[in-house]
Amino acid sequence: MPHPAFTTSKPPSSYEEAGRRLQALIASPGAQKVQTVTVRRLDHESPEDWKRLLDEIGETAGVRVEALEGGTVRIGWREYFDA
Repeated sequence: MPHPAFTTSKPPSSYEEAGRRLQALIASPGAQKVQTVTVRRLDHESPEDWKRLLDEIGETAGVRVEALEGGTVRIGWREYFDA
């Protein structure tokens, strides 16, 4: 007799969800073409997790994180290819 499937994993954190969202945006063909993406924190994403994620992205060589008006952020990586 088959056993029912039980999931014991916890739901992803705000940090993980924001990271996956940014990863998908950055990987999109349009963003890859211009080597930049403009994003903002979603209401359900923790401000602390959002800051942590942007800080970590900004520590990557060749990546620039630029704060724009109204909480919007531009992430660019063109310099990486020019270096």
